[in-house]
Amino acid sequence: MADVKRKDRIGIGLIGSGFMGRCHANAFAAAPVLFDLPAMPVRAILADATEEAAEAGARALGFERATADWEALISDDAVDIIAITAPNVLHEPMAMAAIAARKTVYCEKPLSITAASARRMTEAAEAAGVVTSVGFNFLRNPMIRLAKDIITSGEIGEITGFRGRHAENYMASPDAPHSFRTDPLGGGAVADIGSHIISIARYLLGPIAEVSADCRTIYPDRPVSHRSAERRAVEVDDMTHALVRFASGVSGSLEANWAATGRTMDLSFEISGSKGAVAFSQEHMNELLVFSGSGASAGYKRIEAGPLHTPYDRFCPAPGHHLGFNDLKVIEVADLIESHVSNGQCMPDFREALAVQETVEAIQEASKARTWVRFSTSRSM
Repeated sequence: MADVKRKDRIGIGLIGSGFMGRCHANAFAAAPVLFDLPAMPVRAILADATEEAAEAGARALGFERATADWEALISDDAVDIIAITAPNVLHEPMAMAAIAARKTVYCEKPLSITAASARRMTEAAEAAGVVTSVGFNFLRNPMIRLAKDIITSGEIGEITGFRGRHAENYMASPDAPHSFRTDPLGGGAVADIGSHIISIARYLLGPIAEVSADCRTIYPDRPVSHRSAERRAVEVDDMTHALVRFASGVSGSLEANWAATGRTMDLSFEISGSKGAVAFSQEHMNELLVFSGSGASAGYKRIEAGPLHTPYDRFCPAPGHHLGFNDLKVIEVADLIESHVSNGQCMPDFREALAVQETVEAIQEASKARTWVRFSTSRSM
C-alpha cells in the first residue's frame, strides 16, 4: 500500500446533477457527519451539460463552484475525487481524463458500455495506481454482508443452488419512451439492472464461469419521447433469463426484467445449502431470511437489521428503524474516502466492475448463439 495521503480537505468534483448526482452529493454531505473519516470531503465543483444546469445544480447540492466544462473540473487543483454520474457513453472519456490527472475515480455503474471499454479504463487505472470505485451500492447493505458471513462460515453447509432476480416495472408499459437505457449502447435490462444481481452473485458465491441465456424484447417498439406519436424499434432486451454455473461448481439462475408489472425493486436472491438457506429481497432491505432446523422445527427465521450489523449503528442505535437506499450510498462514500486517504483498494473497483460487464456480455452472447458460453472474468471479490 502506498504512503498515506496527508490532506485534511478532499475536494469533490461531481459530473452530473440528475438523480444519481443528487445521491452522490447527499452522500458526500452526510458521510462525515455519520462516520469518523480521516479527512473532510468538500463539495468543490459541479459540472453539467450547460452553465445554467451546472449553476442550478451547484446551488441546490451545496457545491462551491459550477462549470459546463467537465475537463476543466477534472484538471482543477481543488478537486481530488472525480464522481461520474454522466450518461454511460461518457464514462470512459471522463474516467480516462481523471486517471491521466492522477485523481481518484468514483464512477456510477455500469463502468462503461462494453467490456472492451471497461478493460481500457481498468488497465489505465491500475497502471496509474489510482483508487477507483464503482457504484454498486446495494453491496453495502449490512444484510448482504451478513449473508456473505453466513455462507462463508459454513452455517448453511455446502452451497447447492442459487436463484437471483432484479425485476422492476419502470418499462412495463409499451408506451414507456426510449431513453439511454434502450439505446443499443445502453445494453438493455441485463446491463442496466441485471448488473446489480450479477455483482451480488459474484460477491456471495464468486465468479460465474458459464452461462446459457434468453434475452427477450417484450415490446418491439416504443415512443421516441414522452407522448410522441413517432415510434422507434427496440433493439435491446426487456427481460433476460440466464442459467449460470459458478467457477465453484454451483449452478443456478439469474433474471433481469424492467417490465415486471407490479414490481418496484425486486432485487432478490435465494441461496440453498446442504444445511440451510438464506433469502433476501431489496423490497424488504432491512431483513434477511435464514432457514435452519429439521423436522417440525424447520423453517425460515427473519433477522432484522440493527446496530449489531455494522455500519447500521452509525445511523441509529436501535434495531427496526431501517436503513434506506441513500444510506447505502453514504456507506459507499465513507469507504471511498477511507480508501482515497490510505491509497487502498475500494471494492467494487474498476477491475470488479469489468468482471460484471464481461458476465453481461457473455449472457448476451449466449442468447444470440443459443448455446452455453464459457468464459473467465478478471477477478472475484
